Amino acid sequence: MNPNEAGELLFGTGGVPVSAKLRSTEAGIERIAELGLGCMEVEFVQGVKMSPKVAVSVGELAARKKVVLSAHGPYFINLNAVEPEKVHMSKERILQTARIAALFSARSITFHAASYLKSTPTETYTTVKRHLEEIVNILRNEGNKVIISPEVTGKPSQFGTLEEILQLSSEIEGIAPCLDFSHWHARTGKANSYQEFLDILDQIEKKLGRRALDNMHIHLSGIAYGKKGEIKHLMLPDSDFRYAELLKALKGRKAKGVVISESMPYLENDALLLQQTYRALP
Repeated sequence: MNPNEAGELLFGTGGVPVSAKLRSTEAGIERIAELGLGCMEVEFVQGVKMSPKVAVSVGELAARKKVVLSAHGPYFINLNAVEPEKVHMSKERILQTARIAALFSARSITFHAASYLKSTPTETYTTVKRHLEEIVNILRNEGNKVIISPEVTGKPSQFGTLEEILQLSSEIEGIAPCLDFSHWHARTGKANSYQEFLDILDQIEKKLGRRALDNMHIHLSGIAYGKKGEIKHLMLPDSDFRYAELLKALKGRKAKGVVISESMPYLENDALLLQQTYRALP
């Protein structure tokens, strides 16, 4: 099931809900359905450890339960690493994530693409773009249509400004943004009002077309942040993030796709809060 088919925003969790009976992907999907949520992001943050057989079974369960799946690649990815072996392994981890995700019919996968290290942002962009083009070409030659969605990141040391991610998405077919609005707020200290959210959505549409707003991959959470950006994830009510204003902007622009709660420690509480708040909007 594609979010587009639902014609709305779907809300869910980044990983298995805390209240699931077991810590398995299958139990997570079951719990998402029980809670009345619409999506779940399968977390491969410590490595892609799902077999193809299990992935197919996961996809069948998600289809029966009408739960839309996405996936998060491993944390150990840096397409701008100095060592060639680290770059190679980073590309392999993205490919592994996409291949398994395709088997459970995920529409998109996300990951943190790179760190600047000692490179300039322009140098890093050129490097990341080259590697992502290679990754997309490999996947398309395999018949894999999963969308590759590098994430807007929360620290100035990380590649992944809003502008960088939108530029990549405009230049490489098969790349689309993962908009982590909480990260962007933590990184900039701004981007936390209804008008600013509208401006971001309009920027997305201007750069990528209406299709981008119809197929959004969004991350949200409460975030504690300082001068160096993101420190840790929180629950939304414990943070200064104006999620109700973002939801109002998303509704105003008729955005569709998935909204993934990464709040800590109770993922599903904030997913439900977001869904309830959104549905109560006029």
